[in-house]
Amino acid sequence: MYFRSQKKSSQDVSLSDYIETGTDGAALSLMDVVSADEDLLEQVSRRQQLQKLCGVVDSCLTQQEREVILHRYGLAGHKAKRQREVAKQIGISRSYVSRIEKRALQKLKAALEE
Repeated sequence: MYFRSQKKSSQDVSLSDYIETGTDGAALSLMDVVSADEDLLEQVSRRQQLQKLCGVVDSCLTQQEREVILHRYGLAGHKAKRQREVAKQIGISRSYVSRIEKRALQKLKAALEE
């Protein structure tokens, strides 16, 4: 009986077991390999917040404000850009982008506080 139980547990591995030693001599444990940087709950929460933000952006901003915010902050698949880059892309001045962004952020803040 004892040998049978030992055979079953012979494949068990602890997360703290060392699986390899790196070239620098530091030991690498199984936990180092399988652990994630973020907690699953944080990922879900962040995704829900982003969905809510995108919904508010779509519902309360004008087309121009929406375009500036999406490009400035890298939302909805866009890459975050500087005001100068957004201005060049849209065809307006950088200072006008700044004013649009400021107005849009005030609208978003008000909408999200409700």
